[in-house]
Amino acid sequence: MNIQISDIGHVIQLAIAPVFLLTGVGTMLMVLTNRLARIIDRTRMLEDRLDVSHADHHMAELDVLYRRWHLINFAIALSTACGLLICLVIALLFLGDTTNLPLDKYIAALFVGAMITLIGAFVYLLREVFVASATLRARRHKRPMPPV
Repeated sequence: MNIQISDIGHVIQLAIAPVFLLTGVGTMLMVLTNRLARIIDRTRMLEDRLDVSHADHHMAELDVLYRRWHLINFAIALSTACGLLICLVIALLFLGDTTNLPLDKYIAALFVGAMITLIGAFVYLLREVFVASATLRARRHKRPMPPV
């Protein structure tokens, strides 16, 4: 196995694009976990209020928060799967170059899989944002606006 420095440099150049994509996925995971933390904090507050006295509007808000929690969890799972697939793409790029194995079809399939999971994660994030926005709109129309 005779590895040339120029070959390794070429593989590193090929791996840079997936590494930048991996950085973006990491940033998305941070956004998703922050949204999940906010949902969990609000849920705990409402559950504490329900321990004191039962209120239907708190139960309705908890139902919405549970739905949002479910959507964000799917988005986190898909983003994590995307990150893992991108890591496999990078590993196979290096493995294929150092061993001269024809792994191009596997690399392409993993990359397509990563894109599909990333698209799914964005769809679930968008659905969660729509649910949150619809809840705020519904709440706004039920209460009078405070004076400006």
